[in-house]
Amino acid sequence: MSKTTHRYLIPAQVHLHEIEIQKSRFITRLAHAPTAEDARNFVDALRQQFPDATHHCWAFVAGPPGDSRSVGMSDDGEPSGTAGKPMLTVLMHSEVGEIVAVVTRYFGGQKLGTGGLVRAYTQAVQDALATLPTQEHVITIDVTIEAQYPDHGTIERLLQEWEIDIESTEYTDKVTMHIKVPDDRWEGLRKQIIDRSAGRAHILGTSDSDLNP
Repeated sequence: MSKTTHRYLIPAQVHLHEIEIQKSRFITRLAHAPTAEDARNFVDALRQQFPDATHHCWAFVAGPPGDSRSVGMSDDGEPSGTAGKPMLTVLMHSEVGEIVAVVTRYFGGQKLGTGGLVRAYTQAVQDALATLPTQEHVITIDVTIEAQYPDHGTIERLLQEWEIDIESTEYTDKVTMHIKVPDDRWEGLRKQIIDRSAGRAHILGTSDSDLNP
């Protein structure tokens, strides 16, 4: 995964696509899977919903496109390497992240051979991806801004300029604002907060204890 991956596409909904090869039905379902647990839960739900299927082969990438840190796959009884691996290869080379693919096969009576199975499962996922509705996922960071009262209005106006919503505000001996900022916009906004408050604003984040320069 590149450190510059701040925005990427994810499935907008569960998507179904079916193909038939030599009388066998290959029904592909793609869904959003931000975690490995979400992916496996989706697979288990399909197993329970369609227990009569010959196979439920699956693969997932639970992260940004091409991120290999959280992936999984299964041939579910097909010859080793003929289903899960080609499915995962297609997902890894797509531009969609946080995705799980399940190909449900109903055997039609004709064997495809190992090469035929690889081509079938590859095509099943490729064709489904070609028509998958997607939406943009934006990586955000949680930020807390502690400001003096004279700087409060200035910082609020700055956030409005940047179209950043304030999640909540606390008023004590200082004003504390909690915001979510797209990761790729944060550095520019941070510099302006410091500049417009003449360095008086104190900035805290969830991943780094102190986001001040």
